Amino acid sequence: MGRLSNKVVFITGASSGIGKACAELFAGEGANLILSARRVDRLNYVADAIREKTGVKVLDFKLDVRNYEEVKSAISALPDEWKQIDILINNAGLARGFDNLYEGRIEDWEEMIDTNIKGLLYVTRLVLPQMVERKSGHVINIGSVAGHQVYAKGNVYAATKFAVNALTQSIRLDVLDKNIKVSTVDPGMVLTEFSYVRFSGNEEKVNKVYEGITPLTAEDIADSVLFCATRPAHVNINEIIITTAAQASSTQMYRQK
Repeated sequence: MGRLSNKVVFITGASSGIGKACAELFAGEGANLILSARRVDRLNYVADAIREKTGVKVLDFKLDVRNYEEVKSAISALPDEWKQIDILINNAGLARGFDNLYEGRIEDWEEMIDTNIKGLLYVTRLVLPQMVERKSGHVINIGSVAGHQVYAKGNVYAATKFAVNALTQSIRLDVLDKNIKVSTVDPGMVLTEFSYVRFSGNEEKVNKVYEGITPLTAEDIADSVLFCATRPAHVNINEIIITTAAQASSTQMYRQK
C-alpha cells in the first residue's frame, strides 16, 4: 500500500516531461490517476505503461486547457468514481519564443497566456468547488523560478509565471477555512521538452541552454511535487524553488568549460 492509495490525482499536461514523471511517481504510491494532454497518442502510451506496471486505475483523455468549454465538458463528464479529485496538479504550461518584447510574436504571447494562466484558472475553477464542498483537497501548481526573477527575453513567459505565483497565493487565501492545501513547485533549468518547444526544435539553440550544466530532470521535480502531497495533514508546503546546483538564480549559472 502506497502513501496515496485510493487517492484520485488529476494531472494536466501528462504526456511528457514533469507531468509524465509525476504520473509515474504518484502511481507508484498507489494513486489512481486522471491524466490529460493535447497529444493523445503519447498520453495513451504513458497511461498504458502505468497501468501495466503498477495496476492503478488510470483515466486519460485529450484536453486543451486553453478551451474553457472543452475543460468544462471533460470535467463534468467524469464518471462518478472519478469526480472526487483529491489532488490537482496544474502542470500544463509552456514557453514559446525568446525575443525582446518589441520583437515578440503576438501568437506566442497568446499561447503562453492562454495555457499558463487561463488554462490553470479554468481547470482549478472547475475542480476546486468539490474540494470546497468536501473540505478536503490539495492544489499543486507547477510554476518557475521565472515567476520570481525575470531574465532577458523571457518577458511574457515570466509574466505568466508571476501570475501563477500570485494565483497560488490567492487561492490559498480563498480556501484557508476549507481545509484545502495549496502549493507551488517552481523549477529552474530542467531537461525536458521545454526548450525544444520554446525554440521550435532548433537543436543548436536548445543545446546552448544546457551547455556546461547538469540540469534538473523531470523526476527531480516530481519528487518535490510528491513531497508536497505527502506531508502530514497539518502541514502545507507553500512553495518550493528548486534549481540545479549550478544555478543560483534565473540569470546566474556556472557552466563547466
